[in-house]
Amino acid sequence: MNASPLSGITVLDLGRALAGPFCTALLADLGATIIKVEGLGGDTARTWPPFEDAHSLYFDSVNRGKRSVCVDFYSTEGRDILHRLVAGSDVLIENFRAGTLAKMGLDTDTLHRLNPDLVVASVTAFGDRGPLRDAPGLDQVVQGMSGLTSVTGPDAQHTYRFGVSIVDITSGLTCAIGVLAGLLGRSRGVDVRHVSTSLLETAMALGTFQGQQALSLGIEPVPQGNAHPSIAPCGVFRTGSSDLTIAVASDRHWRAFCRIIDAEHLLADERFLDEPARLANRRELTEQIESRLASAGAEHWVELFHGAGIPCGPINGYLAAFDSEQVRALELVQSVRRNDDTLLRLVRGPISVNEQPPRVGSAPPQLGEHTHEVLRELGYDDGEIGDLTVRGIVRAGVSDD
Repeated sequence: MNASPLSGITVLDLGRALAGPFCTALLADLGATIIKVEGLGGDTARTWPPFEDAHSLYFDSVNRGKRSVCVDFYSTEGRDILHRLVAGSDVLIENFRAGTLAKMGLDTDTLHRLNPDLVVASVTAFGDRGPLRDAPGLDQVVQGMSGLTSVTGPDAQHTYRFGVSIVDITSGLTCAIGVLAGLLGRSRGVDVRHVSTSLLETAMALGTFQGQQALSLGIEPVPQGNAHPSIAPCGVFRTGSSDLTIAVASDRHWRAFCRIIDAEHLLADERFLDEPARLANRRELTEQIESRLASAGAEHWVELFHGAGIPCGPINGYLAAFDSEQVRALELVQSVRRNDDTLLRLVRGPISVNEQPPRVGSAPPQLGEHTHEVLRELGYDDGEIGDLTVRGIVRAGVSDD
């Protein structure tokens, strides 16, 4: 196998919770060395459920393939450690509130003095300017403020947050793209010092055609439940056994769909002649479709629809999704052992290179698991490391020494 694309790239990960750590997990999948620096209390996500024994699965889900260093950010000696780490890194990633880096002694001028080639990547709540620049923000708050919540749910009176922290996750992904752009620009002689995104910017971008409708037409989109706002029939339909998601997204698919469900008379029905008509009469169309789908189970219909090139699939819970033949074929779930020898199954990263899926390099680290190891690499001798540990400047995991 070829070397990983980011082999030789060192990333200083100051991220917390989800957005920053998701970004650096993706970079780890691509071969970067990730040094996760945590304060003496550790990443707050280590205290969040669900738990497997003493291990936070919230934390474990986005911290694969990293090394953990635990240090007092605000002590003089701790800042010296951070400065040495900065000097030896290619990228620094953080998702603190605005101004926190400067309080840690890592303001923009200091970072550039320590390492002129460093690419700094930031994820904030609301961006680096404007009245909310310094305001705190979380995923669900921004979902609501951005319009995402307003189009999610069964109807306009009952709106929901996404079932996962979609804004945090996609902000981490957006940040990773910024990091890669920064590294590429640097390799071409472009002076890229800082790339940034925010939860609000990412969430607004996720609006795509829903947001564009409001922006261009002044029309407020409303939730459509499981139905697609622009395509019909497209959504969740009852079959003779279980619900099925079906997407009939073209006239060709519509003709094939009607033939498969033995409802070719619908092709001549004025209510369903084209996409706008089918959208306008979606309720009646759904009744017609479900009356035909009731004659057989979901697996029967999936086989027929796939044969005609019509996208469809079951509504899986996560246990069923992980057990599906396709997920197994993609080797999406991989097993690693933590330093306490417990087995951990993780979802690998989603980017393959040269048709090779990434491997989970190592289990998520214990707090401070690599503190002593990394300090030695920075030039500290055992006496200095022992003194820093005794004085509480650094903390080491039980397996570090």
